[in-house]
Amino acid sequence: MPKDSGIGASPKRREDVRFLTGTGNYTDDINLNGQAYVHFLRSDVAHGRLTSVDTADAAAMPGVVRIFTGADFEGVGGLPCGWQVTDRHGEVMQEPAHPVLAQGKVRHVGDPIAAVVAETAEQARDAAEAIAVEIEDLPAVINMKEAVKDGATKVHDDLTSNLCYDWGFVEENRDAVDKAIKDAAHVTTLELVNNRLVANPMEPRVAVGDFNRATGDSTLYTTSQNPHVIRLLMGAFVLGIPEHKLRVVAPDVGGGFGSKIFHYAEEAFCTFAAKALNRAVKWTSSRSEAFMSDAHGRDHVTKIELALDADNNFTALRTETYANMGAYLSTFAPSVPTWLHGTLMAGNYKTPLIYVNVKAVFTNTVAVDAYRGAGRPEATYQLERVIDKAARELGVDPIALRRQNFITEFPYATPVAVEYDTGDYVATMDKLEEIADLSGFEARRAASEAKGKLRGLGVNCYIEACGIAPSNLVGQLGARAGLYESATVRVNATGGIVVMTGSHSHGQGHETSFPQVIADMIGIPEDMVEIEHGDTDKAPMGMGTYGSRSLAVGGSAMVRATEKIIAKAKKIAAHILEASDADIELKDGQFTVAGTDKSLAWGDVTLAAYVPHNYPLEDIEPGLEETAFYDPANFTYPSGAYACEVEVDPDTGKVSIESFAAADDFGNIVNPMIVDGQVHGGIGQGIGQALLEGCVYDDDGQLLSASFMDYAMPRADDLPFYTVDHSCQTPCTHNPLGVKGCGEAGAIGTPPAVVNAVVDALQSAGKDVTHIDMPLSPARVWAAMNG
Repeated sequence: MPKDSGIGASPKRREDVRFLTGTGNYTDDINLNGQAYVHFLRSDVAHGRLTSVDTADAAAMPGVVRIFTGADFEGVGGLPCGWQVTDRHGEVMQEPAHPVLAQGKVRHVGDPIAAVVAETAEQARDAAEAIAVEIEDLPAVINMKEAVKDGATKVHDDLTSNLCYDWGFVEENRDAVDKAIKDAAHVTTLELVNNRLVANPMEPRVAVGDFNRATGDSTLYTTSQNPHVIRLLMGAFVLGIPEHKLRVVAPDVGGGFGSKIFHYAEEAFCTFAAKALNRAVKWTSSRSEAFMSDAHGRDHVTKIELALDADNNFTALRTETYANMGAYLSTFAPSVPTWLHGTLMAGNYKTPLIYVNVKAVFTNTVAVDAYRGAGRPEATYQLERVIDKAARELGVDPIALRRQNFITEFPYATPVAVEYDTGDYVATMDKLEEIADLSGFEARRAASEAKGKLRGLGVNCYIEACGIAPSNLVGQLGARAGLYESATVRVNATGGIVVMTGSHSHGQGHETSFPQVIADMIGIPEDMVEIEHGDTDKAPMGMGTYGSRSLAVGGSAMVRATEKIIAKAKKIAAHILEASDADIELKDGQFTVAGTDKSLAWGDVTLAAYVPHNYPLEDIEPGLEETAFYDPANFTYPSGAYACEVEVDPDTGKVSIESFAAADDFGNIVNPMIVDGQVHGGIGQGIGQALLEGCVYDDDGQLLSASFMDYAMPRADDLPFYTVDHSCQTPCTHNPLGVKGCGEAGAIGTPPAVVNAVVDALQSAGKDVTHIDMPLSPARVWAAMNG
């Protein structure tokens, strides 16, 4: 029988009541007294020198309060990068300035040139159109390989080149990997593209700045996944506001997928302008603005080589990647193609030698940063595509080749510097074969052929490093912030609990699953526990939500704080019950003296904490509130195996997903329903990348896929019903809940499964097709089929 409460149960998401009834409180719902509105004038050319910005006519238009340009931000800090990468030669990356408003040059279509503040949004927009801007066009730098050639036009004049860094990992393995590939019985080589994506959360970005002249306090309301990090970066590095004078609030946030982790110019502008004008200032992004101002994702070009011995054992792996940074370094951009990518190139396999080279390149495009999975999907895609290609070249079953090379003993130290603590890749593959009914595939293929369709099967394995790990380690790798999490657990006199956490929810269900953990520890109803997040004035310093870290890191902080609460409550109960602390047991909300019938209810003890009549104050101070910070000892390593079946129309090249199965190992599961939802969403995004989505620039740097008219988002009829399973559980060994991340898995494991399936369909029909770059549009598939 399924549980009806606590860890392992699936209560309905309590936050959905307000979302489904239209009573959520999003940033755009916040309207402050006397607020003005902002419209940004953005560059319509990709690269050019600003020779003139004339605001005189615009400033005289109705309702205009003030127009700001880059000149107003001279002496103001630029947007900081939160991660510094050191290249394979021991040199730190090139790090260009990133002004709030363009100064001297524009570097991508959408680069903000001026900001109009007016009484209404319409007046601000009209005035922005009246600003006269003269730009001396410069050649646009778009192609990454061309961008790093000698003599290429530079995106940033003060840098030596467009190469941000040339990173090698593990550098001391390089010669050994080269030799192993040279001596191998078989080498499979594949060149591929991981296509650029636009995150497109349901809610566009919004920023509302406010300033209190009486106190000197600034407040920013923003659509952010990590308000404390925004406060740190904007306060300390951009505007010079002490943290205690800056409050950042992120209320309900309608999705992020990584794009709302970062600190953006619009947030800094609204905070700066509110103080300059002594009135609230609001900006709401349009969807068109989002396409050319939100950080994009992926955009890698890779050559990968897999070496095998005569028995088909993997012996070495070598990759060379060009990673697009865009025009500026977004907050965590340098870490994505390096430490979040290179360290996962071992995958699920015991390959003894690995070398990863990444060249990060500046181009005249929107900045590229973390998008759901962040580096892990790129690594998995390369690895799982080249393994499939190797199996076909060798004439062996793709599943059998994977099984032969699986890691089977744990803990396992990979050659790319991470240690997997637990896993069972054989079990997840066994489960996949069962739930996907792979034994029945040939019959389904025959049925498709009878309809004139080509059916293909694609299988993929993945492993993810998430719950991003120890601050001391990531600090050595270039992180400019800690990666711990925090929680304050406040118990009221009547026993109700408020948990204030640095983890932010933007769709993950924290307000449901977090109370399950706390209630389970104490033995009280979940509705006695409330979760507060998203306000830097309430929660202790935390690092926010990304990288599938909320439960593994944020939840662990809550567990540690609750353990402190229970320890103190037991001490109070022991005094009242005249027993030793060590003899007090807490179960089902009752404190009991072991071996006796003497007990106190949870509410009796919490009341005594605030009305201390029954114990000496010199031993126990009043109150019941504790704070804990949790710094993880290691990443968590969820893993899984996915199977996709497709039908391809040989006349048009159209691909349809006929079935999709996912077997995941997420360690211990708190709320199975929420986990299912996370996996469903991730698979949907993975299918979107594989078949539909692609952010495309022309040679002049114009964004061709600048709206939903040209950027194909997946719709309901593009997606099948999924079969998902997470019964293969190997609990994490180093966090108190034994949990692993689940939020990004679907987006990591899905793209190679889909592409493998399409290639299988074509090859089984006798087509000489070894690879098709994503997205696998009908035109691309038809062209591949027809040579």
